[in-house]
Amino acid sequence: MAHIMLFDDQIRDHLLPFTFTRPVGELRIGALTIREKWERWMDMPVCFITQDYLARKYPIDEAEESFIINGSVLPSPQLCALLRQMEFGEAFLDGDQLIAAKLSAKQLDQLVEEEYFEEVHGFDLENTEYVQIKHLWDLYGKNGYAIEQDFELLTRGRKSEELPPSNQLIGDPARLFIEAGARVEGSLINVKHGPVYLGREAEVMEGCLLRGGLCIGAGATLKMGTKIYGPTTIGPHCRIGGEVKNSVFYGNSNKSHDGYLGNSVIGEWCNLGADTNASNLKNTLSEVKLWNYQTEYFKPTGEQFCGLFMGDHSKCGINSMFNTGTVVGLCANIFGGGFPPRFIPSFTWGGAGGLQSYEVDKAFESMERMMALRNLELGLEDRLILLRIFEDTARYRGEEV
Repeated sequence: MAHIMLFDDQIRDHLLPFTFTRPVGELRIGALTIREKWERWMDMPVCFITQDYLARKYPIDEAEESFIINGSVLPSPQLCALLRQMEFGEAFLDGDQLIAAKLSAKQLDQLVEEEYFEEVHGFDLENTEYVQIKHLWDLYGKNGYAIEQDFELLTRGRKSEELPPSNQLIGDPARLFIEAGARVEGSLINVKHGPVYLGREAEVMEGCLLRGGLCIGAGATLKMGTKIYGPTTIGPHCRIGGEVKNSVFYGNSNKSHDGYLGNSVIGEWCNLGADTNASNLKNTLSEVKLWNYQTEYFKPTGEQFCGLFMGDHSKCGINSMFNTGTVVGLCANIFGGGFPPRFIPSFTWGGAGGLQSYEVDKAFESMERMMALRNLELGLEDRLILLRIFEDTARYRGEEV
């Protein structure tokens, strides 16, 4: 059986801190991860060619034939049609960048082992429509496209649950889909600007104001009076309150209380304390510069609106404030008054008054307590991954390895 391998290339470094703990193809944009999109579009199993320290958690599966696809590329009708017509040894290129190739088991072994590689015939993908995630801000900037695409994919040929009469819907009812077990009461939902998708067992409490595009993942909760402007994605089992605009939350993260978040991406197992606010627009209305892990300096984004990017397992205390274009690494604990730095390294503790290293044992204890609330454990594979990241990010904390 043919299958798909999503591979990481140099774009992976531009998508840190979110790609510290996952391949590029496991990033969430729209309702689904990139992997989940390819599985559904091509009806094939998907695995990854990724960083060595992630390979145990994300192993390569062997197959007689494999489609090798750039993990930062989203499927499109045109691209999928071309892939289905490919012959062995053919590749699609966009300039010098490999987008996709079809390889036999022998060719794949040569690629993985970095041995002599049989010649591949390349074809330019010029005039082929597809979307690629190249920068952190693409995760929210292209989220509207991904929500539209996923909404059609997930709802085609299916019937939504009924919207209870206590709610008010503005726009075409076909642009709202409610999965079985989802609950929504006493809220206003506007689908004129994009569809709204409520995942299985999700809950929208009374008084919420929702404007699409919006995807609310399975088991997620919107607290009473939450205001959301699309395009926004709330991942599975998140708890969200306050005001959110054009942002992406990964799974199991919380922003349960008042406070503003816009043009932002929040990783897994994060917690934003009550009244946390993140600026997404400079007072001068000028272009935002953002920390880039590949260049290791603040790089112009070309964006006027750019908020907070927080890696997995990071947290902040009540009344936290973040400057426009702040990047927080993994396993950071931010607290105290004032604005912390616009780049906060992984495994750090503190805030505007200074940062110090967050001891690994203490960080693990915090993770375990939060995961226990969902009846989950921090497994050995994840511990090993996080220990490797702790070592690899030591220089950002001013430490020697």
